Amino acid sequence: MAKVLAAPKRRFLAILVAAALCVAPFRFLLAGAPLPALALPLHALAPMLQRVTPGVVAISVKGWVKEENPLLKDPLFRHFFGLKKGQPIKREMQAAGSGVIIDAVRGYVLTNNHVVEHATRIEVTTKGGRHYRAKLLGRDPATDIALLQIPAEGLTAVPLGNSSRLEVGDFVLAIGNAFGLGQSVTSGIVSALGRSGLGIEGYEDFIQTDASINPGNSGGALVNLDGQLVGINTAILAPSGGNIGIGFAIPINMARAVMDQLIRYGNVERGLIGVAIEDLTPALARTLGTKERAGAAVMRVLPGSPAAQAGLKAKDVIVAVNGAPIRSATDLHDRIGLLRVGEEVALGVDRQGKLREFRLRIAPSKAAESR
Repeated sequence: MAKVLAAPKRRFLAILVAAALCVAPFRFLLAGAPLPALALPLHALAPMLQRVTPGVVAISVKGWVKEENPLLKDPLFRHFFGLKKGQPIKREMQAAGSGVIIDAVRGYVLTNNHVVEHATRIEVTTKGGRHYRAKLLGRDPATDIALLQIPAEGLTAVPLGNSSRLEVGDFVLAIGNAFGLGQSVTSGIVSALGRSGLGIEGYEDFIQTDASINPGNSGGALVNLDGQLVGINTAILAPSGGNIGIGFAIPINMARAVMDQLIRYGNVERGLIGVAIEDLTPALARTLGTKERAGAAVMRVLPGSPAAQAGLKAKDVIVAVNGAPIRSATDLHDRIGLLRVGEEVALGVDRQGKLREFRLRIAPSKAAESR
């Protein structure tokens, strides 16, 4: 019997010891003793943000916008107020947004076109509280990108990243002047890539993120965890008028291509290659005899166009531009739209299962369309 009772006693003692260990931490808490230090390090974003946030600025603009009141179309109303036929009415406006310093030596600041398009005066305020009168070097409504310049006095630039390396699930941070309250930072992930067809801009290849983007964030920075600029915040999907976690940023690779033209020429001159295209679907791929799964299928080639002169034909599938893969017809449209008139381009083309390369030059176009 003694042996039978011994085991239960040992278990009872073990239970008492375990209970004492569980109660001990609470006794220390009650006594005011400090908690033991955690062995695992806590990762903070503060050190990276201390380097990056001085490169994100607040932008305030003043200007004039055309009044679109429907009463202005009424001849009786215009006569009553002494307005001549066709005479526009303008009202003064003020707006606020954000920008990103991308060249500290030359004082270049990237922002959205819609932030500055009606401006007659643009003022940039750094995180440190310095105010500068900004010069508009150029803007591109089709991509919603504008380039400003301020005096290069002890500025901090945000290093440029490579937006083509982004993947869904990557952590990102949005930095800007939300609601004009001053600089703020929000965090989230890349929710989707290559968003288009939203009707926001003429050339769309948006990064979608759930990092909060609010009014005033337009033109601000979307950065990765290395503090590299991967996008310019531009819009949100807000059916209720507020942020619902669906925001959009212009990829920095697209913004940089536009910026390079604005620096060199002051504008973006787009052209065409002369093809009518559609997305390559599995059914269309079978019809065209190609094993490609993505690309832009050529439905028609305009006579006399660069594409016709280079030898492209209907039923060809464009799968690459200058060596970069093409995902869809919209992707091709955007890639061509970032090239300047007269620039040579190499197209990778699948013709009935065989890959070929065609070289041509972008031709001028009043419509500035590539398809």
